[in-house]
Amino acid sequence: MCVMEAGSADMDMSAGDEPSAAAAATVRATVVQASTVFYDTPATIEKAEGLIAEAGKKGSQLVLFPEVFVGGFPRGSTFGAVIGSGGPGLAKGKEDYRKYFASAIDVPGPEVTRLGGFAAKYKVYLVIGVVERDVYTLYNTVLFFSPLGELLGKHRKLVPTALEQAIWACGDGSTLSLYDTPVGKIGALVCWENKMPLARTALYGKGIQIYCAPTADDSELWLASMRHIAVEGGCFVMSANQFCLRKDYPPPPGYTFAGFDQEPPPETVVCCGGSVIVSPSGTVLAGPNYEGEGLVTADLGFF
Repeated sequence: MCVMEAGSADMDMSAGDEPSAAAAATVRATVVQASTVFYDTPATIEKAEGLIAEAGKKGSQLVLFPEVFVGGFPRGSTFGAVIGSGGPGLAKGKEDYRKYFASAIDVPGPEVTRLGGFAAKYKVYLVIGVVERDVYTLYNTVLFFSPLGELLGKHRKLVPTALEQAIWACGDGSTLSLYDTPVGKIGALVCWENKMPLARTALYGKGIQIYCAPTADDSELWLASMRHIAVEGGCFVMSANQFCLRKDYPPPPGYTFAGFDQEPPPETVVCCGGSVIVSPSGTVLAGPNYEGEGLVTADLGFF
């Protein structure tokens, strides 16, 4: 694939467009850095629409949201998990999980229909992380929508990281898909599954052009990984993370943060974002944003 890092061109994403391996000359892409409205999926969906509308006003054709934006990343939660024992926190852990399970969405389902409607209304390709509920099982899932509102498909995180496996089941290779669209070949890996060389290689082998990496990792090493993947795969990389304060989660004692010596004050930053867009040469085109909620936008140039 041949790419360049600058340039500008308009692109028509009307219903008659056919997928092209070469993609459009220039694609305006936006990464959303924002927090879930935790335990309130309807409010999160409304927030998503506002952010998609804002990206649309910027002329964005592709919009990426963070890992499990709908449903929420349960940062600091233990769900009462203690190896070999129920532990004193088991009852509260069960109640926490009940509320978390209730915040998940069915795919397909009414929330998916609404998200597809937003993609159509604002004429964008939408890639968004959700907590997917499949009967009694939860998955860390990425949904892909076309500007016609169609659900193109989904990717389930292959191996949830560490304690995440207490709440999310493993995906499998059947959802390791690429979507050939007028804006380019789009695919995704979630957070630390980007550390799985064979998963990355599978996407490279399919000719990925725009590599989406929704995440919950705000470390400096994450930025290094995104730049490496861009160079390794010869593709644009878009990484979306949430920016969260303690007050973006429910207050204690209903929701408590493990990993702190004491309950953090409401204004404490518990995830500082770092959302970024990187070119195939490893150049940072936009971001990283460690300052707050916002949109990170760049023009991805192809030739």
